Amino acid sequence: MNITKGGLVLFSANSNSSCMELSKRIAERLGVEMGKVLVYQEPNRETRVQIQESVRGKDVFIIQTVSKDVNTTIMELLIMVYACKTSCAKSIIGVIPYFPYSKQCKMRKRGSIVCKLLASMMCKAGLTHLITMDLHQKEIQGFFNIPVDNLRASPFLLQYIQEEIPDYRNAVIVAKSPASAKRAQSFAERLRLGIAVIHGEAQDAESDMVDGRHSPPTAKNVAAIHPSLEIPMLIPKEKPPITVVGDVGGRIAIIVDDIIDDVDSFLAAAETLKERGAYKIFVMATHGLLSSDAPRLIEESAIDEVVVTNTIPHEIQKLQCPKIKTVDISMILSEAIRRIHNGESMSYLFRNIGLDD
Repeated sequence: MNITKGGLVLFSANSNSSCMELSKRIAERLGVEMGKVLVYQEPNRETRVQIQESVRGKDVFIIQTVSKDVNTTIMELLIMVYACKTSCAKSIIGVIPYFPYSKQCKMRKRGSIVCKLLASMMCKAGLTHLITMDLHQKEIQGFFNIPVDNLRASPFLLQYIQEEIPDYRNAVIVAKSPASAKRAQSFAERLRLGIAVIHGEAQDAESDMVDGRHSPPTAKNVAAIHPSLEIPMLIPKEKPPITVVGDVGGRIAIIVDDIIDDVDSFLAAAETLKERGAYKIFVMATHGLLSSDAPRLIEESAIDEVVVTNTIPHEIQKLQCPKIKTVDISMILSEAIRRIHNGESMSYLFRNIGLDD
C-alpha cells in the first residue's frame, strides 16, 4: 500500500547489485516502486547514469549505500544528483546512511578536511536535503548549506540488546577509549547499566597530536625564534599502562562505537576485558565497514558477537564470519522519507535524543 502522496520518485544510485538490498527494503515499506535508472561503468571506468522516467516537478530521493569502491560510489551519486537537477526535479534528497570520508573531518597536519570538500561537491551538484545516520562527528552537519537529518541507530541496537541478550541485566557497557565514552554513557543510561572505560597505551586514532595544532611544525633552529620570545613547550603525551576504569569481572561486556572498520582496537579491547574477567563480549556499531581481513580476525578473537546495522552491505563478511549479526534500519529511513515528502515534522524521529547523544 502506498503511504505517501504522489510525486515521489525513489532511485538507487548503485551500479553494484549487492548494494541495492537496502533500497528495496525502503521501497517495500513505502509501498512504491523503485525508479527506473541505469547506472553502469564504461569500459574506460567512467560512470554513466541514464534516468529512464520523468522527474520534472517531483521529490526525488536518491539512496546510496557505500560499496568497497567508495570513490565510484561518490561519482555515481554526484552524477545522478546533477542529472535530476538538469531534469527539473522539484527537490533532490540524498539518503546516505553511511557518509563516506566522515573520518576525515579534522585537519591532519598538511592534509585537508575531505569531508568538507565532499559536502561542498554534493551541494554544488544539486542536493537540496540530506538524510544520513550516526555521523562520525555531529559537527559535520555544519559543512553543508542544506538541511541535514542525522538519524540515530541506537534505538535498534538497544532493542537488540534487550531482546537477543537474555541476561543483559548482568552486562556493562564498555568504551574502548575515552573518546567513545559519551556513546557508552548514552547506552548505559538508557539500559540502566554500569559503564567501563578502557584507557591506556594503545594509541588513539583520533589523537590531538594530529588535529592540525602542530602545523606549522615546531621550529628546529632555536636561533630562528626572536630572542625576546620564550614560547613554552607543550609537554608530550605519555599514555599510562592499559587500565579498565570500571568493574567487568563476571559480567557481559558490550563494546559500543559508531564505526567498526579496522578491528585491531576492538580485538585488543576484547583481550583486555577477558583478562579482567568478562565472560562474554559483544561489539555494537552502527556502520560495519569490516575492511580487509576483519571477518577472519573477529572469528579467531575473544569476541562472541559483532552486531552492526545494514547501512553498509556486508553479506560476504557474514558468510566468512558467523559471529557478525545485522540489524535492519530501513524502517527509520523509510519513515524519514515519508515525513519529508509529506511535509510532516521530523521531531518524532529525534524524541528523547539529547545534545550529547
